[in-house]
Amino acid sequence: STDLTSTVGYDSIIQHLNDGRKNCKEFEDFLKERAIIEEKYGKELINLSKKKPCGQTELKNMYAYISFFAEIDNVGQGHIQLAQTLREEAKKMEEFREKQKLHRKKIELIMEAIHKNRNLQYKKTMEVKQKCCCFLSYGALLYLSSLSHFWQLFLKLAQTKSALEDSDRSYQQNVTTLEKIREEWQKEHIKACEFFETQECERINYFRNALWLHVNQLSQDCVQNDEKYEEIRKSLEMCSIEKDVDFFVNLRKTGSSAPAPVVYENYYNAQRNAAPMRSPVPVPISRRGPLPTPTSAPGEPNYATIDGYSLI
Repeated sequence: STDLTSTVGYDSIIQHLNDGRKNCKEFEDFLKERAIIEEKYGKELINLSKKKPCGQTELKNMYAYISFFAEIDNVGQGHIQLAQTLREEAKKMEEFREKQKLHRKKIELIMEAIHKNRNLQYKKTMEVKQKCCCFLSYGALLYLSSLSHFWQLFLKLAQTKSALEDSDRSYQQNVTTLEKIREEWQKEHIKACEFFETQECERINYFRNALWLHVNQLSQDCVQNDEKYEEIRKSLEMCSIEKDVDFFVNLRKTGSSAPAPVVYENYYNAQRNAAPMRSPVPVPISRRGPLPTPTSAPGEPNYATIDGYSLI
């Protein structure tokens, strides 16, 4: 702006810096709230894995199923650790924001003082200028007045001329002072703009890196969770249905022979009782054949299998 006392440009810069600081504060609050959510979710996962464990009675191979809950506990711990990391990043953002605010405040105080001094001197100069113009007009009026009171007019004209010269000198001095203040203001204004530009570049760079780091942390958490789930998948791949059933049979078996057949005994005919009894024929014990693999009915999707193991 060509107006010496205008601060429109300066105010626009300050408003932009305030908006940037507000954005940093909003992201800081976001990190804090996200940390609360992550911590709550992690604790609930841990409580769930301990509160309702499944597979406690599984044997041998399928006992690996219990590792599922151990890994879920680890996932919960990972979310709690992520919450702590987010709080640390929020703290760093707060420190960066307050540091910039403190440095900027020093420049703003200097500029406010210069603006105030400049405006006061400008106002004073304009008042002296107006007074000088009034004396000049009054002197011209006396010069053109009637000569009937020549001596009285001459005396007033001399006084007016002296006052006019004093006013003009005062006006010149004020203009000189105002110009020095203007040069100082312009110099400090340029320095302030350069400082604000540097600070804004630092803010944008820091804000960008903070967002990038936050996304990386979320991605890393997902990768770590997937690694834990992969351990569960590996344990389940080692499961064998036949081995698990065989283990149960061997652990809980009560013998290798079936109970003997029930024989009728006649207590009224001793001769018949004396007849030799046929020795019981042992009942062969046979194991079932391999379990059939479930097949899909027409129109149904195929079931996923791993090494012949059905996920049904």
